[in-house]
Amino acid sequence: MLQGGGALGAYQGGVYEALAQAGIEPHWVAGISIGAINAAIIAGNPPEKRVERLREFWTLASGGLQVDPTMGVWAMRSLVSQLNAAGALMFGVSGFFTPRFPPPQFQPAGTMGALSYYDTGPLKQTLERLVDFGRINDPHHVRFSIGAVNVETGNFAYFDNCRDTIGPEHIMASGALPPGLPPVEIGGAFYWDGGLVSNTPLEYVLDEGHTEDLLVFQVDLFPAQGPMPKTLAEAGERVMDIRFSSRTRLNTDQAMKLHRAKLLVRQLLDQLPPELAKGAAARELRAIATEKALTVVQLIYRRKAYESDSKDYEFSRGTMLQHWASGGRAVHRSLTEREAILQTPTHEGGRVFDVPGPDGVHKQVERAS
Repeated sequence: MLQGGGALGAYQGGVYEALAQAGIEPHWVAGISIGAINAAIIAGNPPEKRVERLREFWTLASGGLQVDPTMGVWAMRSLVSQLNAAGALMFGVSGFFTPRFPPPQFQPAGTMGALSYYDTGPLKQTLERLVDFGRINDPHHVRFSIGAVNVETGNFAYFDNCRDTIGPEHIMASGALPPGLPPVEIGGAFYWDGGLVSNTPLEYVLDEGHTEDLLVFQVDLFPAQGPMPKTLAEAGERVMDIRFSSRTRLNTDQAMKLHRAKLLVRQLLDQLPPELAKGAAARELRAIATEKALTVVQLIYRRKAYESDSKDYEFSRGTMLQHWASGGRAVHRSLTEREAILQTPTHEGGRVFDVPGPDGVHKQVERAS
């Protein structure tokens, strides 16, 4: 499950590469915003091509002023980062979006040009080149689900290759964050970035129900927890983290409680006398309570000291490589508990593994329902 987060999405590339190297391949990929783009590249390519295509996308999208990622002078590192973010605002991102000219204030009202600062035509071309949509639309390869928001109704919608014929427009809609990027039309309706409502697909995946045990890697790009800000820029970053983290741990804990409740309902249903077990209420409850064992591994991006509220559009090559490497390290840390994570559960409860941060402060914890 791949969360939205703009330039931070390179972290997800590193996560996928490390999982693939460990022999862990997904049967289902769900994403929102930049997570939808990464998910499309994964689901739209055979396993042996996925890392190569992900690297191709992130190499294309990154550039700017180069700096040694290990630079110890944080003030200088922060300055370079902000300059690169300003460059993305002024000139766009290669293979992703370009600035509108004239700007939206001078575009005719009611046109797509009047609704956003950038044009995402380059992203459509990039997706058509890097993604095999014939493969995406065969769920026997990998199930694929991405979220977006209907502009007019405000309702959240998921496009799923088990029900829908997926095209570039679906991925573009999931990442159409206003006012930067324009809404995308699908079937006569217009859609914006799914992160406006929920930045993680966890609820959708669990609501779909499952008849097999699930091992979920939840890859989040905004940490819900963070230090007290000391400057206005840090305050802006903290607001963004809180807004888009989707309160990861809270949502996961609530999902586990619901999972546990459904499991208990099923156990009670199995103890009902035959005359009650055949009733309409029992049948409806049994259809709802279908969960099997659930394991969630939370891989959460940890902020860097030099970052600010522009980190989601700071597309420099050095920063991209650093994000990618961070994702790989997170997987390697999680797999120190590989046996526990990958073991077949002995019961149909739920488990959550929190991956520790590089400083060792965030201890890995197993929480069982």
